[in-house]
Amino acid sequence: MKLEVDTHTHTYASGHAYSTLIENAKLAKQNNLAMFCMTDHAETMPGAPHYWFFANQRVVPRFLEGVAIIRGIESNIMNVEGEVDIHPTLDEKLDWVIASFHEAVFRPSSKEDHTQALLNVIKGGRVDALGHLGNPNYDFDFEAVIACAVEHNVAIEINNSTLKGHSRVGSVDRCYQIAEVAKRLGAWITTGSDAHFCQDVGVLTKAEQLLNNVGVDSKQVITHSAQQFLNFLALRGREPIEEFADWYK
Repeated sequence: MKLEVDTHTHTYASGHAYSTLIENAKLAKQNNLAMFCMTDHAETMPGAPHYWFFANQRVVPRFLEGVAIIRGIESNIMNVEGEVDIHPTLDEKLDWVIASFHEAVFRPSSKEDHTQALLNVIKGGRVDALGHLGNPNYDFDFEAVIACAVEHNVAIEINNSTLKGHSRVGSVDRCYQIAEVAKRLGAWITTGSDAHFCQDVGVLTKAEQLLNNVGVDSKQVITHSAQQFLNFLALRGREPIEEFADWYK
């Protein structure tokens, strides 16, 4: 399955990544992406940038190295109530919001707590996708959460870094199970490299292999094309991005 968009990348601003935005863009071009999302960690993550970093993304050009840039964030799920660490004034400034569990912010708890947190995040309406859900430290009710995501048009991320087996060990089989449920329930699926170094931007081979193995229809995969991704943002109620007008046709 062809994947033109990478919806999860980091720069050195995240505090534990090692490349600049321009370096990421250069590798995105080399790896044949049409578009990628800037998703540095939100401020509760140790080492993450200040609020101003995200509020000022308007200065970033919409194209770098000929690749389209989506202004986003990877927020932290803070608690069972489903709060995320994004100041309300950022909601209109960002194009794309991921919400993820991170051990440094939300200490792993029970399956019930994780499920409730994810349901509340989805229902809160502030996030577009749930990140790296395969982490076995955060078990949850796949059926309940993905059904809720379908109802509220929130995408389920297939994370290429997770599938490499080096981070979030024990996730691979769970990612396949999540994809199978997502396919059956008709969930929107997104794919992200979760790159913390520029050479990984646009490397989505493991995610592509999983989607092919599970037999997910490309119409469910919002990263299959830039047009599909922008259509998903419109479905989420995001305003059209003027510089990308040709993709809305």
